[in-house]
Amino acid sequence: MAESMKGLHRSHRCTEVSNKDIGKAVTVMGWVQKSRNKGGIIFVDLRDRSGLLQVIFEESDIGSEGFKKAECLKSEYVIAVTGRVEARLGAVNDKLATGDIEIRAHELRILSEADTPPFPIEEASRTKDDLRLKYRYLDLRRPDLQRNLILRSKVANVARQFLTGEGFLEIETPMLTKSTPEGARDYLVPSRVHPGSFYALPQSPQLFKQLLMCSGYDRYFQIVKCFRDEDLRADRQPEFTQIDMELSFVDVDDVIDVNERLLQKLFKEGIGIDVKLPIQRMTYAEAMRRFGTDKPDIRFGMELQDVSEIVKSCGFGVFANAVENGGSVRGIKVEGQAEMPRKRIDALVEYARDFGAKGLAWLSINQDVSYKSSFAKFMTEDELSALVAAMEGKPGDMLLFAADEDETVFAVLGNLRLEIARSLDLINKDEYKFLWITEFPLLEYSKEEQRYVAKHHPFTMAMEEDLPLLDTDPSRVRAKAYDITLNGTEIGGGSVRIYQTDVQEKMFKVLGFSREEAYERFGFLMNAFRYGVPPHAGLAYGLDRLIMLMAKADSIRDVIAFPKVKDASCLMTEAPGSVDDKQLKELGIKISNAPSI
Repeated sequence: MAESMKGLHRSHRCTEVSNKDIGKAVTVMGWVQKSRNKGGIIFVDLRDRSGLLQVIFEESDIGSEGFKKAECLKSEYVIAVTGRVEARLGAVNDKLATGDIEIRAHELRILSEADTPPFPIEEASRTKDDLRLKYRYLDLRRPDLQRNLILRSKVANVARQFLTGEGFLEIETPMLTKSTPEGARDYLVPSRVHPGSFYALPQSPQLFKQLLMCSGYDRYFQIVKCFRDEDLRADRQPEFTQIDMELSFVDVDDVIDVNERLLQKLFKEGIGIDVKLPIQRMTYAEAMRRFGTDKPDIRFGMELQDVSEIVKSCGFGVFANAVENGGSVRGIKVEGQAEMPRKRIDALVEYARDFGAKGLAWLSINQDVSYKSSFAKFMTEDELSALVAAMEGKPGDMLLFAADEDETVFAVLGNLRLEIARSLDLINKDEYKFLWITEFPLLEYSKEEQRYVAKHHPFTMAMEEDLPLLDTDPSRVRAKAYDITLNGTEIGGGSVRIYQTDVQEKMFKVLGFSREEAYERFGFLMNAFRYGVPPHAGLAYGLDRLIMLMAKADSIRDVIAFPKVKDASCLMTEAPGSVDDKQLKELGIKISNAPSI
């Protein structure tokens, strides 16, 4: 039977007790991690969010009734213990913060009994994810998850302190907004008082933070929930958190400066890592050319090499035709892997197909400088030698090539580079490599929609020198946009915003909106521009991704208290769920057969 806390007050969390407290009386409370009865003496590992502390129970100290209660203790019982701090009589446990002390109990209260948990509450659990997430309240007791959430809290607090010190104001923006379908799908919320009308949950506070700049607040930030109805991956959730900011009277360098100093502070105070400033910058075009991706992992080499000029007239039709059709031939060099088994090569070919490759050409350079290759018979010795020289190949190396339109070649080799680096353990997991990517394309052409769409969003400013190209060649316009990446993952992105009405109207026109459509969707922003708007820019971090990388977690689910699974459902609460007919009737909604996806 559970006992009351009446008269008891916790004096310390478990790891707040130290050898400086030896001889003192303390009261600690928490969960029983493990209980061991050694005959006449009971050892209990007591756990709270701070860590573990050993408690010993002997009948001579706690009395016969107290000792009987101690004999009943099981895993996950919640207890309160008052006792004296002593130096450990047994071996010191160097792995514990409290490994050199223990509490000799004088009083025990069982505050709550517990059933046997469906899985062990332990670090690095091997329990299947579905079971862990069903009992997430138990999973969250695990020390590694608790460390992650403590880190998250600390980082959010440091960010608030830093941004406030830089003159930012924390201002909340609405959760119920207007749907502006340009990008990911919105989560819609029906309105009871406006039948047939819907709110949308915000994908970001983008328009509101720009309006705050119009309102003269100069520097805004918010740690805010956002929502996107999109397919999930390891680093995505339907609801996620941003560290969001906007600044007035600034340009690209101003935004980058304040954010580099923010990152430096977050990593130093969060995990003790020194971030060297300034952070390297690379244009989008250079990142794609060298790494095949706009979020390159620069902890290792294996950069892409363009060999189109070398092979454009060679005897291998796959190479020559790709160049003739406006594509390219590019390769990566895998050092020391000339003896790669054919089974592994075939696996890489199949991996490449997942990213659009029709195949993958390979060439290994033997120690005697002879070649073994999937295409050597189609090329002369001189052509092969020129190709190897262009790749700076040497005996023992394996060369891999993709030939197709640039978009496919970049996707294939960019992903292949990462897959090989992971499999060969080429990545230093203790290294943190930041990189700014700048000068993104402003627009990209959607074959599906038969029109240009914004690479970032419709409010991104073009490079001033590229503005005339909006009328003649929109695909060549570069944006004043910037992403911050860490170890091959985008952790934040932003841009300088359009603040001139004529430029914003032209942007909407290029995107295929009539003037009427543009004002119907974004009229409140356009009207605000009529009353004086400062040049402004901003950036938002994905807080979940950032903490995932800082904590070296495998998924953002490990740094979110109550995450969703791949189909956007919650296994613990069984959300989403049905609602009763009365609620639907109030909203004027009738459920038809669910549409096929």
